[in-house]
Amino acid sequence: MAFGIKRIELQQWKQKIDNGHIAFLTHFWQDPRFPHVRSVTKVGCQDLVKLASWGKNYGLKEEWIHVRQDGYSHYDLLGPTQEKILKEMGLTTHLSKFCGQIQQSGGE
Repeated sequence: MAFGIKRIELQQWKQKIDNGHIAFLTHFWQDPRFPHVRSVTKVGCQDLVKLASWGKNYGLKEEWIHVRQDGYSHYDLLGPTQEKILKEMGLTTHLSKFCGQIQQSGGE
């Protein structure tokens, strides 16, 4: 279950994807499969080759892409991987908004 994002943030993420960019959307998240994870960052792109290439730079496997028919395919970044990539990408707004949640999360 996703929460803690505004409709405009989701629309901006989709627009970036529609324009062929790698786009990031971080929000609070709850899933019983990952009880210690409190947030997720969705990294999306319409160009799956571009997205897979981006992911490879961070040790992500192409098969981890959540391929969607609506064009908003993405990686889900969780836990320490999420925090590491957000720091490396300089996405301080994502980190500052969700920092406490990210530091407490326990794995992927």
